[in-house]
Order: sequence, then C-alpha cells, then structure tokens
Amino acid sequence: MSISNSVVQQLLETCTGWRPQMYFKSSLTALSHAMEDLVLNDSDTPLVIASFQRERFYRQEAHRYRRISRKTNQVYVLAAPETDFGNSSEDYETVAFEPTDTLAQEWHLVIIGQNYSSCLICREKSLPTTERKDGAAMDTNRRFEGIWTFDRTVALRAAKIMLDRIAVYRPELTAKIGQAHDLYLSSKKGTNDTVHINSPLTNPDPFVQRLVTYLQAGQYKLLKANKSLAAKQQKEQLLNSVNDAVRRSLNTKQILQVAVQKLGEGLGVCRCIIYRCHENDTVATVDREFIGSGIKSVRGHKWQLAGNPLFEEAVASTETISVDNTLEDERVNEIASEKGTGEFFQNLIQNYSISSWLLVPIFYYGRLLGVMELHHCAAEPIAWKPDDIALVDAIATQVGVALIQAEAYADLEDLNEQLEALDRTRSNLVAIVGHELRTPLSTIQVCLESLASEPDMPPELSQIMLDTALSDAERMRNLVQDFLTLSRLEGGGVEWNLETLSISECIDLAVSNVKARNQEEELPQINNLTTPKDLPLVQIDGEWLVEVLAKLLDNACKFTQADGKIAIAVKTNGGNTIEVTVSDTGRGIETSSLETVFDRFYQEEGALRRSAGGTGLGLAICRQIVKNWGGEIWAESPGKDRGSKFHFTIPIKAMNQKSQQPAQKATKSRSNKKKSNKKQDN
Repeated sequence: MSISNSVVQQLLETCTGWRPQMYFKSSLTALSHAMEDLVLNDSDTPLVIASFQRERFYRQEAHRYRRISRKTNQVYVLAAPETDFGNSSEDYETVAFEPTDTLAQEWHLVIIGQNYSSCLICREKSLPTTERKDGAAMDTNRRFEGIWTFDRTVALRAAKIMLDRIAVYRPELTAKIGQAHDLYLSSKKGTNDTVHINSPLTNPDPFVQRLVTYLQAGQYKLLKANKSLAAKQQKEQLLNSVNDAVRRSLNTKQILQVAVQKLGEGLGVCRCIIYRCHENDTVATVDREFIGSGIKSVRGHKWQLAGNPLFEEAVASTETISVDNTLEDERVNEIASEKGTGEFFQNLIQNYSISSWLLVPIFYYGRLLGVMELHHCAAEPIAWKPDDIALVDAIATQVGVALIQAEAYADLEDLNEQLEALDRTRSNLVAIVGHELRTPLSTIQVCLESLASEPDMPPELSQIMLDTALSDAERMRNLVQDFLTLSRLEGGGVEWNLETLSISECIDLAVSNVKARNQEEELPQINNLTTPKDLPLVQIDGEWLVEVLAKLLDNACKFTQADGKIAIAVKTNGGNTIEVTVSDTGRGIETSSLETVFDRFYQEEGALRRSAGGTGLGLAICRQIVKNWGGEIWAESPGKDRGSKFHFTIPIKAMNQKSQQPAQKATKSRSNKKKSNKKQDN
C-alpha cells in the first residue's frame, strides 16, 4: 500500500509556530544515534518509531534496534523493501511500505518515554542534477528539511501520525497500537488539538544544540570542498577528453570541431567558435562552432581582425583577453566609436547578443595559428573565472600542438608524394635513357662496323650508313642537351638576358628553325596568324622564347599528320601579358592528361612504346622556362584525335615605336649567333 501524504507536511499543519530546518545526512545520523543512545542508557521503556527510506539504510542500524527491543516491546521500524525486508513481528515490528510511498523520501525517529521525549521528522530535498552523478558525493551532500525537538507535545503529535500510518500498513497490529496509545498518548492533554508553539525549537540541552550547529557548519564546509573538488575533477576530465580527442586525429577540421564542441559543452557557454588566422590577417572566416539552444550561428561568417584592439592586444601579449561586460568595457566602446570597424563590432554585439566575451589566441612557439572565442549571450553578463580562463588556455595550448602535428603530418605526406614522384621519375629516366641511348648507339655501332668490315661496299650504301649514323648521333645529342637544359632550369643555373623584343620576329625564327631541322620530312602546314602591327613589345630573353616556341611546334608536328594544320596566334590579356597559342589538328590529349603532359618524361603511350620519338622532356622544359619569366602555360584539348592547343603568357614591355629598331637588330644578331653555334656543334 502506498500513501501520498507527507508526515512532515501533516505535522507542520498542526504545529503552526514551527518552521522546518535544513539538515545534512551526517547531522541526522548523529542525532538519531544520540536519541537511540538515550534509550539504550536509560531504564525507561519508551515507544520507539523509526522510518528508514530504504532497506539498505535500515540494515546499517539493525543491530542497534535489536538491542533497543530488549528495553521495550513498543518498537516499530519502517522501510521500503529491497531484498528480504518485510512485515515481521520477531524482535520488533517491521513495516514494509511501497517504494512509491512518501515515506521513501522521509527520515523519521520518534521516542516517547515516561521521563523524556524527542522526535526527528524530516523530508529529503532533491539534489541538483550536477550533484547526482557521483554516488559517494550524493550520499555526502544529501539534505533534509524538517523538525528536530525535545518538545513533548510535538513528539506526541508526531507519534500519533506515525502510529496511524502503521495501522494502515499492518491492520493486524491494531491491538498493539491501541496499547501504545493507552500507555504513551491518551494521558496527554491536547494531543488532538492544533499545537501552537512560541519558540521554533525547545531544547533542554544547549550543548546538544551547539553540537548540531557545529556538525552543520562542518558539513557546509565539507560540501563546499566537495563541490570545489568536483569542479576541478570535471575540468580535468574536460581537458583530458579534449587532449585524447585531438590526439586521435590528424585532420585539422576534426581537431577544431572537437575542441569547440567539448569546450562549449564543458563550460556551458552560449557560443564557442574557432578560426584560423595569422598576425597580419585583416579578416578571418569562422571555421568551427558550438552553439547552445536558441543561439544564432556565425559559422562561415567573416570576422574582422584589422583594427580590432582585442585581437591586437591578444597577439601582442600572447594571452587571453576577457570582457565581462561588452556594454561597459572601454576597449569595446573604443571600437564602437570608430567608423568601419566600429560599426562591424557594434552590429556583431547586437545581432549575436554577445554580453560577455573571451578571446583566446592559439600560439605555438610564438606563431599564431588561430583564435578561439567564447560568447555569453544572456541579458545578464558574467564574470569570467580565473579557473575557466586557465582551462581554456590549457585547451588552446593542446589545440596548437595538435594543429602543428597535423600540419607536420600533411607536410610529411606531401614529402612522401614528392619522393614517390622522384622515384617514378628515376624509373622513367632509366627507361628513357636505356631506350633512347641504346637504340641509336646500336644503330651507330652497326653502321660503323659495316663500314669497317666491308671496304668494298658500294658508295651509295656507304653514304646511307654514314647518314644513318649521323642521324642517330644527332638524336643522342638532342637527348643529352635536353637533360642538361632541364637540369640548368630546375637548378637555377640559367642566366637570363632580358631585352625588349618583337614577338612576331621570335615566332618567325622559331618556325624557320623547325623547318630547317625537318627538311627531309613532310611537315604539316604551319600558319602564323599574328599581325606585327597590332602586337606590343615584350621584355624577355629572346633565345629562351624561341626555344619554347620551337619545342611547342616540334611537339605539334610530331603528333599531327602531314595533311594536318598547325597555327600560331597571339593576343593581349588586359594590357599586362601577351598570350601565345600553338594549336594543331593532330592526335589530341585526353582530358585527364592535360596537367600531366608537362611532367618530365611524360609519354602518353609509355616510355618504351611510342609511335613518335622524343625524350618526353620538351614540355617540361617549356614549363620551366615560362615559369622563370613569371608566365603561365597550359594545354587544352576536346579529346582524343580532336587536336590540341598549348597556351603560354609573356609579360608586356610598353615601348615607343623608336625602340623597335634596336630590338629587331638584337633579334637578328641573336638569330645569327644561334645559327653559328649550331654549325659549330655539327
């Protein structure tokens, strides 16, 4: 059977002059033991009624009540069963009630003797959620409210209420309960009337009252210490959880999200954001965010840094900057008074309801990696606690370490990719050299051996042998020359001679060189679509410009049929650069290969399986040359067998008409010099 009426409430309704006091569990335990010891040390045979909330609390005191039962046969013990507790009349009367009964939330002890009386009638107060997590802390912090007194009138009234409850739970004890009424209650006048007490507490022993007060004060101190320890433990757990979470990942986005999520939940702030930035950045983008219920999001928003004294102070001092009240802080007011930046901050505070602000820079060995901000958005500002600031600083330090580790890992991955690329380059180099050098060497060897061993060889055949040997020797020379050229370009060993030139003359020279080198082959038609009058002068090293044009034309001729076409076009780009385009109607390039065609030793058909000769270094050389003069080079193609276009840019040098003549002379002089060098090489 379950009863919903509270004994404490019933007693207070009849004792109108009383107000409940607050007690801790330790105080109630001490008072209960003192009242029980009074029974054990006296010769009286009192009425004893004890109500425990749970059976487990009763088990701790069972031995004491067996001793009390030897003093008197009017002993009643009530509790909610958990294992084997139930209604019994062995040593004393045990009364079991339902766990849903209000007695499950109350603690009672009533003693009525001939010479003394006392009662302890209390009801447990519910603990805050934060104090219920730990079982030990919950038992220590349990609090009750009720009445403890030696006043006989109040004790009699409490005894009557409890005996009436027992009669409901165990009706078979009606006769015994009647005896208790006759022995302890019926002779007392006024027990059925409302009791009016002038004093809130009638205590015949001031020492006992002082002892209880001392116990209560000690319990308050213990409670405060426990709360402090619990708060420190919670912060340590938060810091450890953040450390564990960020160390498990080398993904910077995941690290930042874990940091704001854990910190926002742990400190219970309205908003926690984080963004990557450096000391000289003017704005930053909010990367990650934690927001409480009903709080407006700022993720993805641009955050003003330039002219922000909070950010500047944090960077200069490398310390956390706290603003307890944004409406009263001088720094924030100083920002708000300025144009531009001030309007941003004023709108920021108003639109996102920032009443308290914490700005935490994330440094690693003096290098700023980002900023973490905590916002309190309630109408009433808060004062940031030193312990909370220290916790946030510790988390910011760990985040900084994690970010550096993630960056180092990313750099290591890039390095590994570069090493893999170098390894592939080495493999390609071996294959290319093995094929491109061995084949012409074998041909040269065969030709020379034939000439040496066949002195009577017909002149016509001897000439064929010599021409073949010379052709393959030239092929080898070109291969070695390309290796040396690329090595010089990549190693920075090229000395650039910048001059103001006409792009049209360089194109004509490159076309002439290509045709001269391929006199015996049928080349596609090469059309120069440029108009010299419409083109400005360029400031460039003419020899290397001709080299780029010649290699792009060679590449187009190599992959275009004899009946195809090749065109060269030039246009200006906004007055800063000239864009040169070499297009063909040849084999074309797969879309996936438009970037890789400029890699060293790239051959679409493979290093050892090519229908067209070459080292695979021509486009790589072109890229290095264009890159060195600050231009760009790229390829376009609709696809296989649909032709291709190669574009590159050249910086423009504004010159007047008079300056064109010396430029033309310089170009012709360079052309004559190059032809002379070529004759010497041959």
